[in-house]
Amino acid sequence: MNYFKKILDYARPYKKYAVLNIIANVFYAFFGTMAFVSLMPMLKVLFGNGEKVLVKPTYLGITKIGDYFEQFSNFYITQRIDSSGEMSALTIMIVFVIATFLLKNLFGYLAMYFITFLRNGVLKDLRNELYRKTVALPVSHYSEKRKGDTIARITNDVLEVQHSFLSILELIVREPLMILFTIIAMLAISPKLTLFVFIFIPVSGFLISKIGKSLKSHSDKVQREQGYFLSLLEETLGGLKIIKGFNAEKIFSKRFEDSTMRFFKSSNTLLNRQNLASPTSEFLGIAVISILLWYGGSMVLVDKTLPAEAFIVYMGLAYNILTPAKAISKASYSVKRGNAAAERVLEILETKSSIIDKPDAIVKEDFTNAMRINNISFKYDQENVLQNFSLEIPKGHTVALVGQSGSGKSTIANLVTRFYDVNTGSIAIDGIDIKDMTQNSLRGLLGLVTQDSILFNDTIRENLRIGKENATDQEIITALKIANAWEFVKELPKTIDTNIGDSGNKLSGGQKQRLSIARAVLKNPPIMILDEATSALDTESERLVQNALENMMKNRTSIVIAHRLSTIQNADTIVVLNKGRIVEQGKHADLLAKKGMYYSLVEMQSLA
Repeated sequence: MNYFKKILDYARPYKKYAVLNIIANVFYAFFGTMAFVSLMPMLKVLFGNGEKVLVKPTYLGITKIGDYFEQFSNFYITQRIDSSGEMSALTIMIVFVIATFLLKNLFGYLAMYFITFLRNGVLKDLRNELYRKTVALPVSHYSEKRKGDTIARITNDVLEVQHSFLSILELIVREPLMILFTIIAMLAISPKLTLFVFIFIPVSGFLISKIGKSLKSHSDKVQREQGYFLSLLEETLGGLKIIKGFNAEKIFSKRFEDSTMRFFKSSNTLLNRQNLASPTSEFLGIAVISILLWYGGSMVLVDKTLPAEAFIVYMGLAYNILTPAKAISKASYSVKRGNAAAERVLEILETKSSIIDKPDAIVKEDFTNAMRINNISFKYDQENVLQNFSLEIPKGHTVALVGQSGSGKSTIANLVTRFYDVNTGSIAIDGIDIKDMTQNSLRGLLGLVTQDSILFNDTIRENLRIGKENATDQEIITALKIANAWEFVKELPKTIDTNIGDSGNKLSGGQKQRLSIARAVLKNPPIMILDEATSALDTESERLVQNALENMMKNRTSIVIAHRLSTIQNADTIVVLNKGRIVEQGKHADLLAKKGMYYSLVEMQSLA
């Protein structure tokens, strides 16, 4: 229940709906009981067993309420029969029974009406909070996590929590109230018979708890497996070309089928245990009702201590306990299942981010002097990717980072943007450590163009507006022109309102990359980071993109991570990396003259 106590905090904004639901449930339970009790006067008229009471009875307190209700109904029936006849009295009784059932159902609907706002409000807020947390967690958090598992938690697990949330309110309000009011009415009719009901409730509760003991662990297995096969599906859709190109359909189908088989087995166990609750509680209820029929029947037929109409109403009330008792048993199962889902949801919400702003973090709005990387070291797992790396980048300069794969080039981009934090050393902008700035203001100073053109399934306009939310159409067109993208965008059916498909797949690689550059141009940051922005392009696309990059880098501080060395010949400083260390540094011509590692890299690419 600890998990649900935390989930209940999300219900606070909707507490008025919870209060209204409880009030409606109180009336639902009251009229649900009265609907059966109101049958007794009608049955008395039918059986002709009504005792004639000519004087209006006096109320003597709660302990005598059963006698008072019986005397008052007899007084009313006597008055009615004497004034209008038996059929008139019967008609009034029937109208009264219909009215109580109508009120019961009206308040039942109102209870569900109010709880709907609470349930869906909690669902909305939980999903919003999960999404915010998913976006807020650092990139490093997802390096080993499956995306599908996160998707499953935001969709299926939150929905499970929502259903269980309703079950808890039934468990603690509606059904116990119905049982309480019914037992009060039963005690008023016959305390002896009611003893059997008190035997039924603890026995059924004990048996049902035995059945549901392992439900949470099975539910947890089901939800984890669901996350796994959603991950497989997401990976399959993302890598469909490779799967088909390598004839790997059977391999991935086998993995998916193994996962769904495990899901099938766990779901069967879970649902079979869950489905056992209802018939078990019903059977126990019928067993007790059978004893009631035998014992109560002897009170009516042999001892003559209980009127027939009272016994019929009592049996109706006894059966009336079965429905809420079954609902409680089902709800307790739902709570156990939902508890597993709540645990998975809260696991994300309570994950501590390794990269957070300091309480007194500075909001830095401009870049005036230089960026300094001071003796930094960094490792992803065990082995250092960067060791004692230092570099100064004056404002307006272009610094290119080159080296073989795994030399630490892209890691520097990840550290400057603070997607990861350095292990030792510091990175400072204008003398201020980036850890002392807010992440928002730091990234406001940076523009990013990556090797993979990350675009979204939306229009060109909305993709570019990620760079500047309130950009005008003219600003967007200007950015497209700088990025050499306007020439193909203006030919599209709806120009900047054209939808570019999932990940921009309606466009070529060069076109996607130029849109990425246009987005960075629109943001107009003082520092630009280009992470192998041309490495995946053909020669023609590379020429257009390189021209766009040169347009963008004019009068701007740039860190260029380059695979193709032809693209960085005009850089102010070229830094050559090897195994996380700087081995050479200088201008293109000077480094060629040294005939060191840079010269070797250029020679290899020239030969290629």
